Amino acid sequence: MSENPTTSNFLRSMVAGDLQSGRCQKVVTRFPPEPNGYLHIGHAKSICLNFGLAQEFGGTCHLRFDDTNPVKEEMEYIESIKASVRWLGFDWGENLYYASDYFEQLYTWAEVLIVAGKAYVDDLSAEEIRGYRGSLTEPGKASPWRERSVEDNLALFRRMRGGEFPDGSKVLRAKIDMSSPNLNLRDPVLYRILHAPHPHVGARWCIYPMYDFAHGQSDAIEGITHSICTLEFEDHRPLYNWLLENLPVPGHPRQYEFARLNLGYTVMSKRKLLQLVKDGDVGGWDDPRMPTLDGLRRRGYTPAAIRLFCERIGVGRSDSWIDLSVLEDCVREDLNEKAPRALAVLKPLKVVIDNYPPEQVEELEVPNHPGHPEMGSRKVPFGREIYIERDDFEEFPAKGFFRLAPGREVRLRCAYFIRCEEIVRDAGGEIVELRCNYDPATRGGSATDGRKVKGTIHWVSARHGVTAEVRLYDRLLTTASSTGDDWKAALNTRSVEVIAAVLEPGLAGAAPEDRFQFERLGYFCADRHDSHPGAPVFNRTVTLRDSWGKGGQSPA
Repeated sequence: MSENPTTSNFLRSMVAGDLQSGRCQKVVTRFPPEPNGYLHIGHAKSICLNFGLAQEFGGTCHLRFDDTNPVKEEMEYIESIKASVRWLGFDWGENLYYASDYFEQLYTWAEVLIVAGKAYVDDLSAEEIRGYRGSLTEPGKASPWRERSVEDNLALFRRMRGGEFPDGSKVLRAKIDMSSPNLNLRDPVLYRILHAPHPHVGARWCIYPMYDFAHGQSDAIEGITHSICTLEFEDHRPLYNWLLENLPVPGHPRQYEFARLNLGYTVMSKRKLLQLVKDGDVGGWDDPRMPTLDGLRRRGYTPAAIRLFCERIGVGRSDSWIDLSVLEDCVREDLNEKAPRALAVLKPLKVVIDNYPPEQVEELEVPNHPGHPEMGSRKVPFGREIYIERDDFEEFPAKGFFRLAPGREVRLRCAYFIRCEEIVRDAGGEIVELRCNYDPATRGGSATDGRKVKGTIHWVSARHGVTAEVRLYDRLLTTASSTGDDWKAALNTRSVEVIAAVLEPGLAGAAPEDRFQFERLGYFCADRHDSHPGAPVFNRTVTLRDSWGKGGQSPA
C-alpha cells in the first residue's frame, strides 16, 4: 500500500497561494477538539488535514482543546484525544494549548466590547432569546436590556464573574444587528453563567465564553494562519471576523471551510455515540463497532489505513456520503501487505483421517506471507485428527462448490489431498464428524501423478489447536444513514457474534494488537484489552471482501 500525500485539493492550493503571495510567511494550523467525547473517524479527516498541511508546507500544527463547556467536558476525554492523535501518527510537539488558558484574556476583551458599546448584559432567558431572534424570513426583536448603559453592563458583567447570579439568569451578548439575514449576527451570546468546575482550570470561573467567542480569539493568540473548519461553521465566519475586527487581537487568522465526513452504516454524532454508551448498546467508547478512533484501533484498524482513507476521500466543499466499504477497502489494502497469515477454524467440523498413523505428528512448513517470502515461514503440526470449516463441506454440493463432499478429494493447505469416505452423525442427525483418507504422496499439496483438485481448504490440528474466543464484528447500522428520533431502530442486532474458534498453536502467543490474516476468512486483531499471551481473544477487523455487496445485508 502506498499513501499519496500530494493529492491536490482546494485547501492545499489556498495555502500554497497564501505563501506565494506573502500573505503569510509560515503556515500555522490547529486541530481544536472539544473534549466532550472520544474522537471518531470524522475527526481523523480534520486531524490528517490540519497536521498534513502543516507538514507539507513546513509549518506547525497546534493541538488546542476548545474547552469552554465544563458541564460536558472530562479529563478522560482530554487524555483519550491526545492518545488518539499520537496513535494516528501526528505530534504537536510543544504546541499543546487550551482555550481555558486564555480565559483571563478573553474576559478582558469582553470588557473591551462592553466599554465600546458593542456588548451588553441581557436578562432574557435562553428560551426568550430564541424567540426574540426571529427567523430566516423575519427580523429579530431587540431585547429590552439592549440599551443598558456601559456602566451598568460593566458592573453587571463583573458581578457575573463574581458569582452573584444563578445559572441562566444573565448572559453577555454582542450588540451587532437584530435584523441581519445571518442569524449568527443577531446579538449572539458571548458568555453564560455556569457554576461548574472545569477539568483543566478547576473552580476559578463561574462564567464561561461561548465557543464562537473563544474560537477566533484563541486562533489569533496562537498566530494561526489558516483556521480550517467544517461547513457548518461557514455561517459563523462573519461573526468570527466581526469579533477579530472589533478587538485588539495580535493577528487576524482566516477561516476556511470544508465538507465534513458523512460515513455510511455508522453513527457520526458525538451526542448519539454518547447515548449508545450510556444506554449500554455498546461496550464503551472503544467498542470495536464504534467509529471512534479507539474503537477502530481495538478492532484492528491501522493508522496507515485511516490516513490512506482520509487522503483517498479527498477534501471538498460539498457534503456527500462515503460508503463504509471505502474505509474497509483501505484497511484490507494495508493489512494485505503487512499481516502475516495464520490458520484458524471458526466453525469447526472434525475430520478423522483413517489411514494416517494414529500417533504420528508432522511439522509442516507454511509460509507466513505468500507474497513476501522475506517474512519467512513457520512449522505447523499435522496429525490424524484435524478441524476444517463446517462451511467447507456439503453433503449434497451445489454446482460450483469445489470443496469437500462425499467421495470428493480436496487439498489441505500445505498438507495433503484427502477424500471424504464417510459421514458421522449424532443422535439428532447432525453431522459431527467426517471420516477421510489421505494420499501420502501429496505431501505439500501436490500429487506426484499430476492429478489436480479444484478445492483447497484450511485446517487446524485437533490435538494441537488452541481454543480461543473470536468476536465477529459487523456494521453498526443496517442502513446507510439513520436520522430522526427513532434512529436506534437501524441498529444492527447482529453486529457482533462471539464464537469459540480453533487456532493454530502459534497464535497462543499473540500479543495485544497483533494482526493476522486468518487464511480464507479475514483480518483479525488480538484485542488490546482482553487478549493476553496464552489466552488470546481476537476481533475480526474486516472480511477478505465486502460481504454486504450492493445494498445487501451481511450474511454473518
